[in-house]
Amino acid sequence: MEIHLNRVDYIQVGVTSQKTMKLLPAVGKKATQKVAIADHDGILTCFGMKKGEAVPVFKTLPGQKITRVDLGGAVGTPQEKIFVCSGSQVRGFTKKGKQFLTFDANLTESINAMHVSGADLFLCASYIYNHYLDCKDQDYFLSGDKINDITCLSSEKLSRVVPVLACQDRVLRVLKGSELAYDVEVPGPPSVLERYNKDGGDELLYGTTDGKLGLLQVGEDSAATRWEVENHKKKGGILCVDTYDLTGDGVDEVLVGRDDGTVEVFSLDGSSEPTLRFQHVLSESVTSIQGGCVGKESYDEVLTSTYTGWVTGLTTEPQKAELGHGDQVKMSKETQFKVEALRAELEQLQVKVLQGREQYQQTSQSSTAVSAVPVFSVNDKFALCQDDASYSLTLEVQTAIDNLLLQSDVPIDLLDGDKNSAVVSFSECDSERPNGNFLLATYRCQANTTRLELKVRSIEGQYGTLQAYITPRLQPKTCQVRQYHIKPLSLHQRSHAIDADRPMNRLSLVGQFSLAEIHSWVVFCLPEVPDKTPAGDGVSFYFLNTFLGTQLEASYCKGEGHFRSDNISTISILSDVLSKEATKKKINLNVSYDINDDSVSHTLKMIHPKLESQLLLARKVQLIDALKELQVHEGNADFLIPEYRSILDEAWSLLEEYKKQPAHLERLYGMITDLFIDKFKFKGQNVKTRVSSLLEILDNYDLNSLLEFFSDA
Repeated sequence: MEIHLNRVDYIQVGVTSQKTMKLLPAVGKKATQKVAIADHDGILTCFGMKKGEAVPVFKTLPGQKITRVDLGGAVGTPQEKIFVCSGSQVRGFTKKGKQFLTFDANLTESINAMHVSGADLFLCASYIYNHYLDCKDQDYFLSGDKINDITCLSSEKLSRVVPVLACQDRVLRVLKGSELAYDVEVPGPPSVLERYNKDGGDELLYGTTDGKLGLLQVGEDSAATRWEVENHKKKGGILCVDTYDLTGDGVDEVLVGRDDGTVEVFSLDGSSEPTLRFQHVLSESVTSIQGGCVGKESYDEVLTSTYTGWVTGLTTEPQKAELGHGDQVKMSKETQFKVEALRAELEQLQVKVLQGREQYQQTSQSSTAVSAVPVFSVNDKFALCQDDASYSLTLEVQTAIDNLLLQSDVPIDLLDGDKNSAVVSFSECDSERPNGNFLLATYRCQANTTRLELKVRSIEGQYGTLQAYITPRLQPKTCQVRQYHIKPLSLHQRSHAIDADRPMNRLSLVGQFSLAEIHSWVVFCLPEVPDKTPAGDGVSFYFLNTFLGTQLEASYCKGEGHFRSDNISTISILSDVLSKEATKKKINLNVSYDINDDSVSHTLKMIHPKLESQLLLARKVQLIDALKELQVHEGNADFLIPEYRSILDEAWSLLEEYKKQPAHLERLYGMITDLFIDKFKFKGQNVKTRVSSLLEILDNYDLNSLLEFFSDA
C-alpha cells in the first residue's frame, strides 16, 4: 500500500543545524501541534497554525548559533519543555517562551549533541561525553573518535539508563557510567541515532553518512542487529530519523531525511526489512524530521526542516480537488483568504525589491559609497565513497550558486554524476611549473541551484590540496574558498580488523619522536583518523583500500611505529612520506623493511578482475563506431555474430559506463607499474627502463604472462 502525501510550505527561518526542530506534544487528541525550531542566528522560534496561517507563539532574541534542540520534562509528564544548546551553554524554555534554565557546561568545545531525560542531561562535544543530574556532574567519557550523536535507552529489560554514542569511526559506543560497556560496529560512520519507541524500549535506529539505515536491539552487555537497509541507489547520507504511526495501523513508520533532500517513509509489516512506502525530494538537505499533526486537525503529516530554514510539511490532507467535465471550481472562504493574502504579500515583496535596487544604485554611484561584502553560509562535505573508490564533494549554499571553480595542485579525475546539472568547462593547466595546477574546472549553475554534488578520484601517492571557489548570485560579487586535503593514501578507509592470512610487508620506524608527532604524521597520510592524539601509550588502526581491497595495519607508540600491508606500493608511499615529515622536524629515523615477494602476485591477482573487465569494456567501446557503420551500410545487423550484435544492442549502456570511469584503465596500468618499480626499489634496483616492456604485456594482457614477467625481471 502506497502512502500519498502532499507538500505544504509553512515558514522560513535562518540556516539550521541537524536535529534543531521538534514538535511539541498535542494538547488534545487529534489537535494540531506547535513547532519549535532554532537556527544559526541563535533564534528559537515556536509557531502554530491558525486558519491555515503560521502564527508565532514566541521568538527569542538573536544570539550564538544553536546546534541542537531537544524536549524534556518531568518523567511521566508531557515532554513540552524546550532545551537548546549554543556554544557550551544549555538554555531551557517553557512552551510559552519563558526561560527557566541557563546552564554553562564549561566545555572547551561547542556542544554538538544533546539528550534530555527528566533531571538527566547528556551532552557531547567533539570527543567528550558528560552526564549531569540536576546540573551537577555525574559521568564523563573521552571517546576515541568524533561523537556525532547521542541518545539514551530505558525499558523494563534494562536495569539502568543506557547512553549510546554514535562515533565517526563506524562504531556505536554503549556506556555504563563513565566506562565503556561495549561497542557495536555498524556499516558506515553513524550520523544520527533515534529510539524506535519514544516511550521506552531497547530498540535503536541509526543512520550513516553513506546512506545506510539500521535497527539494533540494545542490551546492557551486548547488542543484536534486527535489520539493515543498504543504500543501493546511492542516495545521500542520513541526517535525521523519526518514528510515527502515519497510516493509523498501530505500527510506527520510520521517517528518514537525507542530505541530498530525499524524504522517505518506511513501513514495518512484519518482514525482516522495512518497505519503502513514500519518497519525496526537496531541493536541499533535510536537517530535521518529525511525524505529527501541524497543518490541520485529524490530518497527520511528515514535518521537515531544511538547511536554509524552510519548514515543510508532507501532509495526508488532500490538496487537489478532482473535477468532472463541466464542473465549476468552488473555493472555500479560507482558500480565497489564503490566495488574497499571498497576492498582497507578493506585491509588497516586489515593491521592497524595487526600492532596494534603487537604493543600492544610488549608494554605489555616490562618492562616499562603501561596499559591504555579503556574508553567506556554506555547508560542505568531502567524503570517500566505498562503492566506487571516489570522493563525493557536496556544497550547499543558503542562496543560489552562480558558479564554482575547482582548482587542484594534484592529479585528480572528475567523474560524471547523475545529481549534477551544472555546465562544466576546463581550462588549460601548466602542471610542469612548481606549484602548478593539474586541474582548473568551472561549473556554471542553472538558476536557483543551491546544492552541487561532484565526484572526484585521486591517485594514491600523489597528495596536495583541492580548492573550491564558491560564487553565489549576490551583489556585490563575493566568493568563499573551501580547501580539501588529498592525502597520500587517500583511497584507504578505516576498518576494524584485517585478514591475518594474507602475505604482508612490514615497515618499522624507530626514532626520538613522541606519540603525538607520529600520530600527526599518520593523520597527514591517511583519511578517517581522528585529529586528537589517542589516550594511552600506543594505538592500532586498520584500513582497507577501497579501490583494490588491499589492507593496512598501523601500530605505533612513542619512539616506535610498525606498518603492515599486503601491497608493497602502500608501504613505499608510507616510507617516503613519513621520512619526509620526520626530516621536516629534524628527527632521525631508523627505517627497516621486511618485504614478502608473495604479496606481489597476491596484489596482481586482486587487480586481475578489474583489469580484465576494463580491457573488455574498452575493446567493446572501440568496436561500436565500426559496427554502427556496418549496420548502416548493410541496412541491418542480422549478418553479425551474436557477440557483435549484443555490443550494438548495449552500445548506449557501454558508452555510459565508459564515460563514468574516465582514465580507469590508465589508473590500473599505473598501479601495476608502481608495483613493479616498488618491488625492485626495496631490492636496490632501478627497473624504470623495463617499464615499456611491462606496458607491452599489459596491452596483450594475460595474468600468467604478467606474473612471469614480475618474477623474471
